Amino acid sequence: MLLPGVLQGARAEGKPDSASVSLHTLSYQDSQPGLKRVSVLSPQFNVVVPLSGDDWWLNGTLVYDAVSGATPRYHTAISSASRMSDSRTAGDVSVTRYFRRVSVAAGLAASTEHDYRSLAGSLDIRWASDNQNTEVSLGLGASDDSINPVNQVVVDEARSTQQISLGVTQVTSRTDVVQLTLSHSDGKGYYSDPYKTLDRRPRERRQNVLMLRWNHHFEEGGSTLRNSWRAYLDSFGVQSHTLQFEWVVPFGDKWKLSPLARIYAQTAADFYAEAQYDPVLGEPFPVGYSNANPPRFISLDQRLSAFGALALGLGMAYRLDAAWTIDGKAELYEQRGQWAWVGSGSKGLAPFRAYQVQLGVTRKF
Repeated sequence: MLLPGVLQGARAEGKPDSASVSLHTLSYQDSQPGLKRVSVLSPQFNVVVPLSGDDWWLNGTLVYDAVSGATPRYHTAISSASRMSDSRTAGDVSVTRYFRRVSVAAGLAASTEHDYRSLAGSLDIRWASDNQNTEVSLGLGASDDSINPVNQVVVDEARSTQQISLGVTQVTSRTDVVQLTLSHSDGKGYYSDPYKTLDRRPRERRQNVLMLRWNHHFEEGGSTLRNSWRAYLDSFGVQSHTLQFEWVVPFGDKWKLSPLARIYAQTAADFYAEAQYDPVLGEPFPVGYSNANPPRFISLDQRLSAFGALALGLGMAYRLDAAWTIDGKAELYEQRGQWAWVGSGSKGLAPFRAYQVQLGVTRKF
């Protein structure tokens, strides 16, 4: 809700101002030198509608992902890439009850693939001060996953996760909003990748996230700068930092452009094996690997390596009239081991690149 004398760039979260229906389609492609890897085509449908008067609202989303491509079984060795094709159907629905200064939302989410199923629930409680300058949020969540890979490395494996988050949003001036969120999750079960060679991971994972956001609205020109910093630490030994900057710039009454830059870096997991192979056993066995006494945990998954990444994007929105809006977004992403912020990063890995394009339309009622 807007504060007296505060522009729209500085606001705490409130109830929707109208019902809406939107349809978006995302096209994604990633690659490494000499190899196009994973392609995804993902249509998404979203609806936001009041259920009873202006106090009860429903938000629902349905997504279908068509996935195909090649996934290396270890590190980035192209010769080991295996072809795959899959699809995923996912949906979530939440119901929110708005009171004068409090909102309570309960949600359910489900996702299904041919080898993976997930069911999750959430509860979100928000409290706002009398002047709407401060909002405190508490979130609780739990998920239960079932894993049945087609290669039958494991059968009927499971993973469960519980999460809690606490956040504070503060309007600090006519043009500034700051938000701080802390979250912690505890997971138990199967975390290994059944399709990757030499992949054995702990059966417990604790994750901690600190998120700081700052939005600044420029009264002259009407643009808004959205800044965020995310710090992450988990029990696998992975530490990461993400900096993101997005500038929302209006052009006239109908156009908005949103250039974006995101910088990311992480350390390697404690059990990640670098791309240096034993001279006797050869690939993919790391130096000193022993078949007689293999390590308890090991992974050659590039996603658990030490690397840095840069993403550049541009968003666009065009308001046709009071009811209809079309929007789009394009983003380029690249990661390299030598871009790590700490140390020299993981070596011997091919650069990883990705691009995505999203187009959509929204109808308000």
